[in-house]
Amino acid sequence: MEQSDRVRRAHWGDLKGLHLAGLVRLSFELGHDDPHPNVRRLPLSGKDIRGRDEQEKDCRTYVESRGGTYIHTYVEPDTSAWKRRRVYMPDGSYAYRVVRPIFEGALEDLKRGTTPSGDRLDGLVVYDIDRLTRDNRHLEDAIEVVEHFGRPIVDITGTLDLLTDNGRTVARIVVATNNKQSADTARRVRRKHRALELAGIPTGGRRPFGWNDDKRTVNEAEADLIRKSAERIRKGAPLAAIVNDWNDQGVTTPLGNKWTNQTVKVVFRNPRLCGYRSRNVREINPETGREAHRVEIVSNEAGEPVIGQFNPILTVDEWNAVTAVIGSHAIAGRGKNTRTYLLTGTLRCGKENCGAKLRSLKAHGSRVKDPNRFYYTCESKNKGGCGGGVSIPGNELDEWVTAAVIRKYELEAERRSAQTTPETWPNESELAEVRADLSELAKARKARQISAARYFAMLPDLEQQERALLADQERWRAKTAITQTTNATIRADWDTYPLAQRRAYIEETLAAVIVYPANGRRGFHPDRIELVWRT
Repeated sequence: MEQSDRVRRAHWGDLKGLHLAGLVRLSFELGHDDPHPNVRRLPLSGKDIRGRDEQEKDCRTYVESRGGTYIHTYVEPDTSAWKRRRVYMPDGSYAYRVVRPIFEGALEDLKRGTTPSGDRLDGLVVYDIDRLTRDNRHLEDAIEVVEHFGRPIVDITGTLDLLTDNGRTVARIVVATNNKQSADTARRVRRKHRALELAGIPTGGRRPFGWNDDKRTVNEAEADLIRKSAERIRKGAPLAAIVNDWNDQGVTTPLGNKWTNQTVKVVFRNPRLCGYRSRNVREINPETGREAHRVEIVSNEAGEPVIGQFNPILTVDEWNAVTAVIGSHAIAGRGKNTRTYLLTGTLRCGKENCGAKLRSLKAHGSRVKDPNRFYYTCESKNKGGCGGGVSIPGNELDEWVTAAVIRKYELEAERRSAQTTPETWPNESELAEVRADLSELAKARKARQISAARYFAMLPDLEQQERALLADQERWRAKTAITQTTNATIRADWDTYPLAQRRAYIEETLAAVIVYPANGRRGFHPDRIELVWRT
């Protein structure tokens, strides 16, 4: 059958002898990349959107009632026909496109004339034009299939006509109009949620850990865990210690999953803990094109934090202290392992031309009276070591290094307490100036002293300066928070710390502990040890 004949017959409604597939799409206009991902996604058109089975049934009935053969269904679950996502181009750059792999695959199958299973494919049927596309690029791709490959694409409601020149012109106008309607809807949704943010009202999504299902009242059992864990973090406990404790107690996330370092970090990074209304922000690095997500405090027009309409769990000072310790990212590789010995991973062989890590080795039961006796020894040669040429009693070494680390923390605490004035972040005044500029800019806009265009042109630079300064402030706090708050009591508290927390203290202060050869001496000798402190 000639290409033009397929299109002509489809235009007349005669599908006899043609093999057609249906395209079924379940559309939600707020997708996973929406600026407010916690908002429950709703169908754009409400009850008039037909479900998957209804659309497939209608497409099949349409084809078979006109003498055609219905052979396949392309199903697009939960997609948007207009929302653009960031994609990488063949030259390595990135652009924003409507991403619909099922739709694009259907068009490629039409060009080849075969379904994914290899059956003959003559055309495509959709329920209406909304099910096909709301993006002009995709519309032109569909028109190309009809015009140049002779494969008809028809809708069963009659709102779409790609089979004639006049119909294609109307389709372009309709798609452009529908695209604008989708953009208008998204804009209204954003404005609505901005109003909810400024009012401090919590919105949809699952409940945050620490609160009940109403997202306003505190879940006392979970809140108590958060308070106790926040205190431990301020004292230097690694996130992994909190993760292990919560999992051991059978505490789960609001979704019923086990905790990880990342999910625990999300809990403590959320400004909601101290009563501030927060929101999720998506940012694109203009140089790399990488996408980053973060949680930020919602500010009013005066630049002040918006207080949420829910009960806080921590004070603002407590929350600031916790975030100062954990920073934006957990410290990789510190206190996050399951090693059962205090110094494994930190000890290094001091034998010339070696430098390998020492491993722990349990003492043979027949040779020692103490069953807890063990040694640290260099790895075998096939694992990169020197074959056990360096070995040292582990119990004594643990005690000696522990005493040195505790004294290091105590000296730092004494030095800080002896200062006549507390240390302050050196860029505090610069941050205050930037925030004052933001406040003045907001006031000028509210008083209509500057235009909206000028306001939004000046705003990004000031906001970027504020974010950079806040990041620097966070790094500075992370360096000082632990020693400023709790190191004076570290000696008394040491035996109460779990192993992971002790290891974290050691790894925060020591880059390495070098153990040199015994040179024929037996037993433990401190002069064999060199401590390499972190700067």
